[in-house]
Amino acid sequence: MSGKKNRILVPTDFTKVADNAIGHAMRLARHAGAEVYLLHVVAKQDEVDETRRKLELEQERAERMEAGVPVHKLVRVGSIFDDIGDAAAEIAADLIVMGTHGMRGMQFLTGSRALRVITSSSVPFIVVQERAIKEGGYDSIVVPLDLHMETRQKLTLVADMAKYFKSKVHLITPKEDDEFLHNQLQNHIRFANQYLDERGIPHDATIAKEDSGDFVQAVVRHAVAVDADLITIMNLAQGNIFGVLGVPYEQELITNEAQIPVMCMNPRETSTGGGWSFQ
Repeated sequence: MSGKKNRILVPTDFTKVADNAIGHAMRLARHAGAEVYLLHVVAKQDEVDETRRKLELEQERAERMEAGVPVHKLVRVGSIFDDIGDAAAEIAADLIVMGTHGMRGMQFLTGSRALRVITSSSVPFIVVQERAIKEGGYDSIVVPLDLHMETRQKLTLVADMAKYFKSKVHLITPKEDDEFLHNQLQNHIRFANQYLDERGIPHDATIAKEDSGDFVQAVVRHAVAVDADLITIMNLAQGNIFGVLGVPYEQELITNEAQIPVMCMNPRETSTGGGWSFQ
């Protein structure tokens, strides 16, 4: 690696869930030796000075959370839908941690335009609600595997995170009665088991009782059962994160009632390249 610190971008609207997103980012940054950038987007130029003052207070509060983690502030004039991605590119962010307000009263994830902020991003997102991060970080990580080969790519990021936090990984696949598709899922499980075994990461694998049509609910139920701190999903099929399902369940998962944070990743064209790493 070049020696550049990982950079975590946190869009904030100064609400409780945004404060919690900052808490997640600061804990991750402490464990990974990263630095944090706080972003607020205003609609008008005359709001910039007041926003800078508010961000300075957020910066001071963040620095008190985790002493020694560098915290920077960014103010942009424009649209939250455009400027998150632009700011991430500008600072070469490796990870974005963002708060959402749940199914009702959501700010960031209301409507398809907002969801595209996540699904069009080349930078992994962790979306949080009001559930705080544990002192030890993400100890228990649920990894849904479907029929797409690209879902294997997320294991790289999951393995980095699990290795660092000494997490246990819980793999889950939908039930599939079709023999050919069932065998494909079994191949994915074998690949994941071997991949995690080789890296000394504790894990287990579960085949859900539910098929693909109810897989999102199965994933959340399983995450609750294993007391998961994070669910990781791969964005596929032109904006459908659960690509094989072909239905827009992304919002239901991201804003799950258990308030478990969700990490969203886009597949890369190759298995090499930049991105978040704990190395």
